[in-house]
Amino acid sequence: MAGLIKREDIEELRARTDIKEVVEGYVTLKSAGIGSWKGLCPFHDERSPSFNVRPQVGQYHCFGCGEGGDVISFIQKVDHLSFTEAVEKLAARIGFELHYEDGGSGPRREEIGRRQRLLDAHKVAAEFFREQLLSPAAAAGRQFLSGRGFGPADAEHFGIGFAPQGWDSLLKHLRGRGFTEEELRLTGMFSTGSSGNRLFDRFRGRLIWPIRDIAGETIGFGARKLFEEDQGPKYLNTPETALYKKSQVLYGIDLAKKTIAKDKQLVVVEGYTDVMACHLSGVGTAVATCGTAFGADHVKVVRRLLSDDGSGSVIFTFDGDAAGQNAALKAFDLDQRFLSQTYVAVEPNGMDPCDLRQSGGSEAVRNLISLKKPLFEFAVRTELNKFDLSSVEGRVRGLRAAAPILADIRDNSTKVGYSQLVAGWLGIADPNEVLRSVNAAAKNHDRAARQQADAPAEGAGKAIESGPANQQIGYSRPDPHDPAARMERQALEVILQQPESLSDADWLRLAEVSFVVPAYRAVHEAIRAAGTPVGLSAASWFHKVTEETPEPLVPLLSELTVVALPASSAESLRNYCTSIVRSLFEMQLTRQKAEKLGALQRMDPATDPEKYQLLQRELMDLEVQRRVLRAD
Repeated sequence: MAGLIKREDIEELRARTDIKEVVEGYVTLKSAGIGSWKGLCPFHDERSPSFNVRPQVGQYHCFGCGEGGDVISFIQKVDHLSFTEAVEKLAARIGFELHYEDGGSGPRREEIGRRQRLLDAHKVAAEFFREQLLSPAAAAGRQFLSGRGFGPADAEHFGIGFAPQGWDSLLKHLRGRGFTEEELRLTGMFSTGSSGNRLFDRFRGRLIWPIRDIAGETIGFGARKLFEEDQGPKYLNTPETALYKKSQVLYGIDLAKKTIAKDKQLVVVEGYTDVMACHLSGVGTAVATCGTAFGADHVKVVRRLLSDDGSGSVIFTFDGDAAGQNAALKAFDLDQRFLSQTYVAVEPNGMDPCDLRQSGGSEAVRNLISLKKPLFEFAVRTELNKFDLSSVEGRVRGLRAAAPILADIRDNSTKVGYSQLVAGWLGIADPNEVLRSVNAAAKNHDRAARQQADAPAEGAGKAIESGPANQQIGYSRPDPHDPAARMERQALEVILQQPESLSDADWLRLAEVSFVVPAYRAVHEAIRAAGTPVGLSAASWFHKVTEETPEPLVPLLSELTVVALPASSAESLRNYCTSIVRSLFEMQLTRQKAEKLGALQRMDPATDPEKYQLLQRELMDLEVQRRVLRAD
């Protein structure tokens, strides 16, 4: 298992990566002033561009939805990756070798190159399969798709292809494109003879679905049998490879990720054609596992997509037969790994979404999803169906089986409500009897949870992935009409965006400035804690400031960093920055003068003549400083 990525490597990667180039892979940017670029936000729908990028400090911020951060957080959010995955993707992009702490290891430069070669091979293979679907030999494949209600445009949209029946059609094609024997063996697209030396196509005479990762890269294939003489299984997938980990792969995730994030919903179906049927029916949040049950690794992927905060929903669809019920109960075991609510949608006649679309059209598929039931309700009813509820013994055993399921319900009001329902299903007159059993089961759960809490939490020690602890401090939004607040905001914009415009003397004086607005004062303190940017790039220095900023204020910090400064040329920008910094210092001097003048007016010169004279001298000194500042 890889250790934490070394901090200095992350800093070096930030410095070497042009955030504008990365963002332009997803967003069309147009100039928005000196050093600033603007486009339509990739994180929410908008008609007027409010998404800003400032390459000099390596930051982006959307004034519409509030999303902001550096190039790593951008890749995390737009591709729904973990911090480590985002860093490794950016490193692979520029061929940068990462080093890991704690004796851990990560991909070396040659491994990064090998991974890219494998991705290239899969891309070429996917194009080859798509072309073959149009050939006369693929008539059976086209007929299969047509028989399930899918036309040529649908096949093109999902990238479906056809593997010829020959033993080496793909092999010859990839060799002709310059891939070596070692690379071909590592792809998982080829099998070997008994001697282990001779390669031949793994997929032959089959309909092919490309399986892509969340970023849209093809990493494997799923193949459906078409011909009777094929002695293999109905569905054959790529084996485990350096790219393809079936416990982490979800078919259709590349097409569904934006809709999942937008609608806060994910639908889990059982097959490739079910994903297609759902998407074509307007359920664009559907995905499917690939040759394995939905498991804990899939949950991690889904939680990132849903921004799992309890407001989303995960819906499992299963056949109505015994196998489907068992699959639903296994999924129920994962419920506690989600904050989002989990549901199950079971078609009573045993039809999957593909069959349902053919028999009832797209509306029938949408209705199946809309009529979902809470997964714990399905689990309770399935358990109760195992007992003879007409007998006292059966009802007692049913209650004992149902109580632990109800105890897992997070919301207490919902727990009470379902306890009353179960009392009715069991024919128990007093709902409190059910609730007592549920509470007893909950205590057992709590005891187990306390024991588990003593163990290190998942991800413990990943301080490198985040900034400071989230300080629970309330910061009200500064009043934009307050002159002092406006001055402090403009000064912070200049300091964060143009730190090189401050002289050494300015940095010393800045450390003594007292900001009045609490939010701006916290940002100023973070700047002081980060130190001067001497010897650092603007992006590296800004990251240090971010690490010192209280978590609730990071969006404000991002906003201050990308807002356009009112300048149309390099010279006007310098003049503006100088003017704002001087105005900040002058405001500080004026504030200090007012404080000392008030103290002077409250004093009796006869009581403490020395202190009175000292205050007079300090007032004169402040006035001299103010005049010198204006004269510069």
